[in-house]
Amino acid sequence: MNTINEQVEQNGPITQLAPQGARPQVAPVDEILPLGQMIIYGLQHVLVMYAGAIAVPLIIGKAVGFTPEQIIFLISTDLFICGCATILQSIGIRNWIGARLPIVQGCTFAALIPMALIGNEFGIGGISGAVIIAGIFTILCAPFVCKLVRFFPKAVMGTIVTLIGLSILPVAGGWIGGGDVNAPGFGETGSLLMACVTLLIVLLIYTFGRGMLRNIAVLLGIVIGTLFYLAMGKLDLAQVAATDWLTFPRPMRFAVPEFHLMPAMLMCMVMVVVMVETMSSMMAMGEIVDRPADQATLKRGLFACGGATFFGGLFNMFPYAAFAQNVGLVSMTGVRSRFIVGVAGCILIVMGLFPKLAALVVAVPKPVLGGAGLVMFGMVAVSGIRTLGQVNYKDNNNAMVVALTLGVGMLPVLVPQLFQQLPSAAGMFLHSGITIGTAVAILANLMLNGRNNEMKIPGCAECEVIEEGLKNSEASASAKDFLNQTSKQGKI
Repeated sequence: MNTINEQVEQNGPITQLAPQGARPQVAPVDEILPLGQMIIYGLQHVLVMYAGAIAVPLIIGKAVGFTPEQIIFLISTDLFICGCATILQSIGIRNWIGARLPIVQGCTFAALIPMALIGNEFGIGGISGAVIIAGIFTILCAPFVCKLVRFFPKAVMGTIVTLIGLSILPVAGGWIGGGDVNAPGFGETGSLLMACVTLLIVLLIYTFGRGMLRNIAVLLGIVIGTLFYLAMGKLDLAQVAATDWLTFPRPMRFAVPEFHLMPAMLMCMVMVVVMVETMSSMMAMGEIVDRPADQATLKRGLFACGGATFFGGLFNMFPYAAFAQNVGLVSMTGVRSRFIVGVAGCILIVMGLFPKLAALVVAVPKPVLGGAGLVMFGMVAVSGIRTLGQVNYKDNNNAMVVALTLGVGMLPVLVPQLFQQLPSAAGMFLHSGITIGTAVAILANLMLNGRNNEMKIPGCAECEVIEEGLKNSEASASAKDFLNQTSKQGKI
């Protein structure tokens, strides 16, 4: 019969011995704080991710020709789904779905350009159908996560994230000029000046602010820049006044999903990037909260990601992934409870029920969004560059993998007309630098580095086999070198 101490040892660090009658000590990731504290910390998570969460529906709504009223409902529905997905990921459903880590889910930038391409060709219905297929694809791929993640070492993942940031920077440039590149007044001095003022405000807050103030520098920059427009009498709030206070999201509000082969394939390719992006965030968060993300955790996390994406498609929404900026917030504050993130999900749901909040977002002048977006999208690229800084470039071909991926992936961004003579089906893939960059990164890494540069995760049998094989091959190589050296010295 095991002693109490032995049982505690076997059960791990979730609960520790406590005096009789006292409450057992709970691991920080499972701690339930007082409600007031959880609301404050949860609101902080919302403020950190809010600017990124609303950027995707704003851009896609404009790309598919939505009216301001439709974009308002698009943002409201997106916030509602973000909240549901965040609760599903952080709180979870038993051992079936959800990583049960303090992870916030939101619309991913990785799918932005591909969705804009699909929207131009097939409208919001085509996007929704492709997103539904991509959600099912993610759920089906989740059990085979190890076989997938091996092909995304830091050299590949860092390059892809960098490419995502660089690819969406032109969107911020369009906003800075006024939003419509074909408008006669595009790029006028007033728009450029307000973008610079907003950018300066963001930089000042980020440089001199501390703690939470620094984390919401982008959001504060947008608010202050908008107030400048209001003081000058240029802010149009008529749409805000005309918008209802309360609404309830409903499936297929904007269009019935349409299923087309090429958009579905394109979105499934993008979801490969989204899955790896989410798994990377889960592994990073696992290290921060002292609960390493093993194979089972990653699988449950991808089930939540795929499920949110599937139901998001039914509501004419977009793919959902873990937000890396909230991972950084947990690391910075040291507050590791997943229930705080669950409260953040509840706040997002409440915000999604009040479309006047979304109407305020739509009313924000485009140059203000552009000045803030320049930093926001640039930080996505910085995240990838930071990962590339951890890559070993000695005795391998990682440098060539990075060069090929960035070189090929940036072609559609720098020369948009390059593939215009190709059939439209092929053009849909090739016009997305993120898609072709991902394909090039995977193939280049496999061809140039072989299996010597693959990612390993805890609890992955395939990874352990590879690692053991690499150790054996290294041992064989060392033994061979030893034999060669000793034979030259005449000892054998």
